[in-house]
Amino acid sequence: MNIILLSGGSGKRLWPLSNDIRSKQFIKLFKRGESTLGEYESMLQRIFRQIKAAEPDASVTIAASKSQVSAIHNQLGEHVDISVEPCRRDTFAAIALATAYLHNVKGVQAEEAVVVCPVDFYVEEGYFDCVKAMYKEAAQGEKKLVLMGIEPTYPSEKYGYIKPARTDDGGYCYAFTEKPTKEEANKYISAGAFWNSGIFAYKLGYVLEKSRKLLGTSDHALLLSNYSFLKKISFDYAIVEQETSIAMIRYSGAWKDLGTWNTLTEAMEEEIVGEAILSDSCENVHVVNELGIPVLAVGCKNLVISASAEGILVSDKEQSSYIKLYVDSITQPVKFAEKSWGSYRVLDVQEESMVILVTLNPGSKMNYHAHYSRDEVWTAVKGNGTAIVDGLAQMVRIGTVIAMQAGCKHTVIAGEQGLQLIEVQMGKSISVSDKKKYEMPKIYANNQKGFN
Repeated sequence: MNIILLSGGSGKRLWPLSNDIRSKQFIKLFKRGESTLGEYESMLQRIFRQIKAAEPDASVTIAASKSQVSAIHNQLGEHVDISVEPCRRDTFAAIALATAYLHNVKGVQAEEAVVVCPVDFYVEEGYFDCVKAMYKEAAQGEKKLVLMGIEPTYPSEKYGYIKPARTDDGGYCYAFTEKPTKEEANKYISAGAFWNSGIFAYKLGYVLEKSRKLLGTSDHALLLSNYSFLKKISFDYAIVEQETSIAMIRYSGAWKDLGTWNTLTEAMEEEIVGEAILSDSCENVHVVNELGIPVLAVGCKNLVISASAEGILVSDKEQSSYIKLYVDSITQPVKFAEKSWGSYRVLDVQEESMVILVTLNPGSKMNYHAHYSRDEVWTAVKGNGTAIVDGLAQMVRIGTVIAMQAGCKHTVIAGEQGLQLIEVQMGKSISVSDKKKYEMPKIYANNQKGFN
C-alpha cells in the first residue's frame, strides 16, 4: 500500500512549542505506545508507528517543506522517503509533487493507488482499517477519487462538510461546504453530512493527469525546478469540489484535528509534560514545560501553560485558538530546532554573542562547514566524541574546550554516548545563513563513529 503523509506548515496556534522550523507535528507530547519510562513521541512518529503496525509493508512517503527535512530524519531515521517542497504552494502542488515523486523517482506505476493523509490527526487504530478500505476502493477504479467522511460528534465550525445526496440512478453525489456557522453545521449534520477529513485516495495516473492540466506538467524534475511558480491552490478546491466520480468511506471512530492547544490537550494522556506542580485546587489545567525549571500553578482553572525557549504561554483553553494573531507580532530568531544529527537550543542572546546548547545523537555528526562572520568556542559538557578542525582530529570529552576563528572548517562526531556542547558564537553579524559546507576530509569521510 502506498501512503503519502502531508506534513503541513508551522502551526503557530501551538506556540511557543512550534515555530517556523519546528512544526506542530514534531512536538513530542504523547506517551510512546505502552511506555512506562516517560518516553514521548510526536504526531508524526505516532501516525508513522500506527501505519506500520496496521500495514507493515506500507510504503510511506512524507511530503514536507525543505525546512522540515532534518526534523523528519531526526525522528524517523535517514532512510524514510521524503518528497521535498522547495517552498509552500498549498496542498494541490504538494500532492502533485509527491505523486510525481512516487511515479518518476520511486517507479510506482500510474495504475497503482495511493492514500494521502495529514500527519496531525489523533486517531484510533480502527482509522487505518478505513484507510485500507479507501486504498482498495481506489485500486478497483470504479470511482476516480475516494474520500473519508468522519461521522461528526458536534456541530463544528472548524471543519468542512461532505453532504451526500441520492442520484436518480440510486447512487450518491457529494457537495462540499467549508467551515460553516454553527447553525448551518447543525442543519448539515441533521441532513446526514460528514466532516471532510482531508484524506484522499486515487490512482496515481488520475492526479498526474490533473497536474498536467492545471500545472502544465506531471514530470517530477520539472515540477521541482518550477515549484515556486506553480499555482497556489488547495487540493479540495482544485480537485475534490470539481470531481463528480467520487466514493466515500465512512469512519466513526475517534478523530481529532490537533491544530490548537484546546484540542491538543484533549488528546494528551497526562496533565503535565516536563517539570511542573499543580495545586489540588487546579481544574482542567495542562502544563508543557521544556525549560528544565519548575512551573507552579495554584488555583488555576481551564488553562494551558506552555514554556519553551521560544517563550511562555498562559491561556484560557477556549481562547487558545486565537493566539496566532498575537504570535504573528513576535519577531525573533528560532531558538529551538531538531536537526538530522540532534537538536540545538538557544540559551542566551546578546548584541554580539549567542550561547547555544547543542545535543548530538550517538554516532551522529554535523556537516563539515565554516562560518565567515563569527568565531565559535565549543565546551563539551556531556558524553564524548571527535572534533575535526581544519582537517585535524581531536578527542572530545567532558571539559574539552575548542576555539575556532572565523573561516575555520570544522565538524564534530558524537561517540556512543552521544555528545552535548555549549557553543558560544561571537561576532558583529551572527546569522544562520553564515555557513558554507565543505566535503569531509577523505581520511575521515567514511568514519561515522569518530575516533574515541
